[in-house]
Amino acid sequence: MPEDEEEGVGRVREPEGKEVLGIVLRKEGGGKYRVYCTDGEERICRIPGSRKRAVWVKRDTVVLVEPWKVQGDEKGDIVQSYSQAETDWLEDHDHLDEISEFL
Repeated sequence: MPEDEEEGVGRVREPEGKEVLGIVLRKEGGGKYRVYCTDGEERICRIPGSRKRAVWVKRDTVVLVEPWKVQGDEKGDIVQSYSQAETDWLEDHDHLDEISEFL
């Protein structure tokens, strides 16, 4: 096992392009969540229909958010949620510095 991988963590998807990491602050209802992102924005996010059954989100879950092209600083889509082991890996590799106060 390579030394940079922890027990139980395979490949962790990192943000690409305009994607940002965020932490779920609360469930808003109607399938929407309030997420504080690493770029300093607080967005209302939803899980797109194709991923609704694959992504489970609770409060204080670290998620990968893709901002919308229109109203991108206010809204976005939750692309992936991370397990606790993956969250620890992201924290160890300094991806969660901006939201560390919420962890």
